[in-house]
Amino acid sequence: MFRLLIASQPIAGHVLPLLPIVRELVRRGHSVRWYTGRKYAARVQAAGAEFLPFVHARDFDDADFGATFPGRARRRGLRQLQYDVQQIFVGGIEGNMHDLQEIGREWLADAVLADQTLVAALLHAEAGGPPCALLGVLPLGIQSRDTAPFGLGLPPSATAAGRARNRALHWLTQQVVFGAASRDLAAACGRMGVRPRPFALPPSPHLMLQPTVPAFEYPQSDLPSTLHFIGPITPPLPAGGGLPRWWPEMLNSPRPVVLVTQGTLATQPHQLILPTVQALKNENVLVVAAGVNGLSDLPANARAAAFVPFAALLPHVSVYVTNGGYGGVQAALAHGVPVVVAGGSEDKTEVAGRVAHAGVGLNLRTARPTGERLRRSVLELLGDSVQRRRAQALAAEMQQHDAPSEAATLLEQLARSGRAVTRTVSS
Repeated sequence: MFRLLIASQPIAGHVLPLLPIVRELVRRGHSVRWYTGRKYAARVQAAGAEFLPFVHARDFDDADFGATFPGRARRRGLRQLQYDVQQIFVGGIEGNMHDLQEIGREWLADAVLADQTLVAALLHAEAGGPPCALLGVLPLGIQSRDTAPFGLGLPPSATAAGRARNRALHWLTQQVVFGAASRDLAAACGRMGVRPRPFALPPSPHLMLQPTVPAFEYPQSDLPSTLHFIGPITPPLPAGGGLPRWWPEMLNSPRPVVLVTQGTLATQPHQLILPTVQALKNENVLVVAAGVNGLSDLPANARAAAFVPFAALLPHVSVYVTNGGYGGVQAALAHGVPVVVAGGSEDKTEVAGRVAHAGVGLNLRTARPTGERLRRSVLELLGDSVQRRRAQALAAEMQQHDAPSEAATLLEQLARSGRAVTRTVSS
């Protein structure tokens, strides 16, 4: 059995995808410790891992970024992404590195599995620490000659002109758009004794796990050989209880169900949830708003709850309306549900672009669509649309995978050999 260290940012969308993998590793008898923020200690322990807190690294509450990062709330779109990269991700690297080094002196892991934004785990491996696998918690954003830089929301292009565009934009992004973050990262690397590099979502030379299927991602002719598509990591079925009062009504409703959510970060209902509810109030649908509570004056055809188990709900959903959270979109597509995406923060534009490129939904290209546009988009997808058929085809491809099992097996191979785990066939 192996000693395996998990490392993640204390952000729901970064922690939750790791839980099924950790449970599988524990089931297989491995010794698992998990380094993350204190907010998620109970979840870590419930999964069977030993919790290791941020000590030197700055801990924070992902439900209240403003308490730790007061400048974030004043920014939107790309400016907010720039802030997040510089202050949260690059700004936390040295503290994470010190923590990982201290953990390694007391308990040397055979391998580390980190969420792709906790870059210190990869730098720790470069400095002599355990080999590091990265789990994608965002759309695949590593640099490619065939795609524009991550965060710009531009479609891919592998033409000669497109590749020239991509090269220029990669340089511009690293040196200008994320120039401050690149300078901070280079300085931090110098202090930590590792090779300086500009900011970019890094590939791992050991193992990369992307929890989707290739058809959802932009095509890239230069994918690293260590990248493995493992299929979506979907939430488990609820053990019992926790269902809203209106659940039986939803199950027995003759009307199609439209699910709308804003995920775990953008939680102000006026951004997308309320506009969707109002836009569909006169339509023959049942609207379920997930992730909110206490909404007043809901139309007769709308229901809301702070928590709705997606694994139990999605088999009954006809259309999923979202601001573009990666995990939620993957869960919907795993059930063949077409997607309407209206988002502009964090990685949302990249998720939306891939939804459109894969043909599994509609990208509204704004975080604040009009009610009429939302209404027309949902109605377009309710019928026998091209997007619905494509989503169902993608679901069939996703069902060929068991992400937690595949991830655990690949991580065991890395821990056993200490060498790069490469694809033997196309993944």
